[in-house]
Amino acid sequence: MKAEKPLPAAWRLAGLLTLAAACLSPTPPTHAQAPDEWKADPVELTQSLKAVLARGKASWYGPRFHGRRTASGERFDQNELTAAHPTLPFGTMVRVRNVANGREVVVRINDRLPSRRRIIDLSKAAAVSLGFLNAGLAPVVLIQH
Repeated sequence: MKAEKPLPAAWRLAGLLTLAAACLSPTPPTHAQAPDEWKADPVELTQSLKAVLARGKASWYGPRFHGRRTASGERFDQNELTAAHPTLPFGTMVRVRNVANGREVVVRINDRLPSRRRIIDLSKAAAVSLGFLNAGLAPVVLIQH
């Protein structure tokens, strides 16, 4: 049997470097990276950081009070996006989110709420937007707008 010639030193060195490079390559991450479509939009993040004012039950009022004066002095219009709240200043804009279905609406405070069992009393139009007209009450979150 014929003896094989040893590989040239440069080839041996190239082989060792290739093997070393393969061993030194970065290891895969220990956790999976979130896909790009899961990454939040900075605008959405900023909006979600706004203050939650209250959580509780909302009700609505409409036909019986339509045209009457509110506590702010203006006439109540059940077809506008307005609401009654016990303490927020008149004219304050509040985002109301129906926790049951995720729908949201922005309303203007123009009246006072007589009952402490609810956190807000919405106009008929706001109740329709939030999808609880037939139910009469809904679990909501009030968010600073």
